[in-house]
Amino acid sequence: MNQPLISAIICTHNRASYLGAAIASLLEQTYAAYEIIVVDNASTDGTRAVVDAYQPHPKLTYFYESTLGLSAARNRGAAIAHGTILAYLDDDAEAAPHWLAALAAAFEQHPKAAIAGGYVSLLWPQDTTPPPWLSSTLSESLGAYDLGATTRLITNPGQTPRGLNYAVKKSFLDSVGGFDPQLGRVGKNLLSNEELHLTQLALAAGHEVLFVPQAQVAHNVAPERLRRGWFLRRSWWQGISECYREQLSHTLTLERVRVRSLCLVRGLVKALRHWPDPAVRFENVVYAYGQLGYVVSGLRHLLPRPRAKACP
Repeated sequence: MNQPLISAIICTHNRASYLGAAIASLLEQTYAAYEIIVVDNASTDGTRAVVDAYQPHPKLTYFYESTLGLSAARNRGAAIAHGTILAYLDDDAEAAPHWLAALAAAFEQHPKAAIAGGYVSLLWPQDTTPPPWLSSTLSESLGAYDLGATTRLITNPGQTPRGLNYAVKKSFLDSVGGFDPQLGRVGKNLLSNEELHLTQLALAAGHEVLFVPQAQVAHNVAPERLRRGWFLRRSWWQGISECYREQLSHTLTLERVRVRSLCLVRGLVKALRHWPDPAVRFENVVYAYGQLGYVVSGLRHLLPRPRAKACP
């Protein structure tokens, strides 16, 4: 059997301290037919030096993308990739040696699949344990992803694979115009849902989306992400992202905003009800804050803006 060429793509922005481990994990893959593309997304740290330390290597290529934004970097990687399958690995993640082999096998066994992603575990900082206010649900915000021990079809876009362990057929990505730049992270904003949006497009077109447990990746948890403020900020941007996605599909209405307002209140009530439990309490506060982000964004989009008065 001829192995399809896979383009393993790392999009990176100012994470030189993690990038080397990500590259090293790709160089140790058991799969033979692959290339590695590192897209440097306007980094200002030692990113280029990290890549140069692994050069020259026949599988490794470096490209610089000056337009800041995760989707812009992903689309740049896709444009220069030679593979029929694009496998995206985050710059702070480490792939198991059989990662690409598992993804290739899944696409072979499911010809209708357009997207596939795998199991994600968390790597905690040295001498650090999860804080008592971190619930298992909030751990998913750090990248944790596990839908079971067997390959399964994803029919609910909310269960779409994590972007840090994400593979897509190049032909499908090209057909939908790539990742939406309005959804991907740009600098310090935490806009997201670009993977969920692609899952919706894939399912609507009759393609399959897969969870592949054998395609394993470990995600490094940065110390700054173990602060309550990070989770609140991420939830806020999640709400904005969900609102924008509904704007794209023309399903955003004042009724949806009203329902999200009720969800906001319910989240706060649950937080008060479970006040003695720090994990459940904070999880509901974070949830409510995300609903607030949606409501604010929705009202800004739907309500008419007052017109400036004309000068006499």
